[in-house]
Amino acid sequence: MFNIIRKIQVALLLGTAITACDSSKVATIQNPLPVPFGDPFILKASNGRFYMYGTSDNINGFKAYSSDDLQTWHDEGQVYHGATPNSWTLDCFWAPEVYERNGKFYLWFSANWKENPTNEGENFRIGVAMSDSPTGPFHDMFPRPVFDPHYPVIDANLLFDDSNGKIYLYYSRCCYKNPVNSEVASWAKTQGWYDEVEESWVYGVELMPDFSGIIGEPKLLLAPPTTMNDPQAEWESRSVTAHEVNRRWTEGSFILKHNNLYYILYSANFFGGQNYAVGYATSDNPLGPFRKADNNPILQKNIEQGGTVTGTGHCMVLKIKNQNCIVYHGRTEKTGNKRVVFIDRLEIDANGKLTVHGPTTAPQRIRY
Repeated sequence: MFNIIRKIQVALLLGTAITACDSSKVATIQNPLPVPFGDPFILKASNGRFYMYGTSDNINGFKAYSSDDLQTWHDEGQVYHGATPNSWTLDCFWAPEVYERNGKFYLWFSANWKENPTNEGENFRIGVAMSDSPTGPFHDMFPRPVFDPHYPVIDANLLFDDSNGKIYLYYSRCCYKNPVNSEVASWAKTQGWYDEVEESWVYGVELMPDFSGIIGEPKLLLAPPTTMNDPQAEWESRSVTAHEVNRRWTEGSFILKHNNLYYILYSANFFGGQNYAVGYATSDNPLGPFRKADNNPILQKNIEQGGTVTGTGHCMVLKIKNQNCIVYHGRTEKTGNKRVVFIDRLEIDANGKLTVHGPTTAPQRIRY
């Protein structure tokens, strides 16, 4: 009897010790979060707080929200003001991402460029602003975009590669004035729907260490399938085949490195429609070639399964306490056309396969 009691005491002491040494806390969150963002990005700063940035409607710049626990979010107000007399930016401020480096905070974003001598309908470029604080104020580092590829670009995402010390920039070329011949485009023309189908593509390029420009020429990494029998063609072409719009998107990319393998998560279809969805591709090299995964899409609407969520896309991956969470925007029957933020679990199995456990709207527990 004494031995049994002694074992129970030891077990209790060990359990107490483990609990005391485990610094993780548990949040119970429920999607969608009370943040009206599109294109959400969460930074866990060195001060331990979470900061969320995203696209807001009808402001020239970006707002931020902060949280200690991923449950309760505090509105920090507008942290970057664009379209000022000294800024290169005009309007349409999209897809911010913030990186903390050496005590500074760098906000990467897309906006229309004031310099537009040919009056292009879409004149997006990528810029970077800096601040001493994650809540700003952020100020443009340069009086110009980071680089000019001579076509509109959006959705900047960075990789600080620990294997070679280099920095890589990933972005999406807009569909604007980029018509592409494909079997999907030919099929849509036979339906009498569209004379042409435009596409957006994901590129990657090495970035200068001071962010002042790029090194070398951008490489095309991802594009929609050209043939209709391609395994990816059905889900990546839904905006066309559903007769929503004459565009096929590959955008909103996010680069992730895991076990020396590079993953690009990307979104396809119209961000304003129900069919916005997420897939991924992998490579042994940060600039490809990338191979799209067989289990795509890994995140999409769930209304056919009895759910209420549509328009799931433009994601990023937040790693906290040895778990991966996918952060993205979507819509529900209750929120209507307003984009709101979701957080769900992202699993990477032993074979490197990604699985998203979502979209969810029920309460879930996440360690942080």
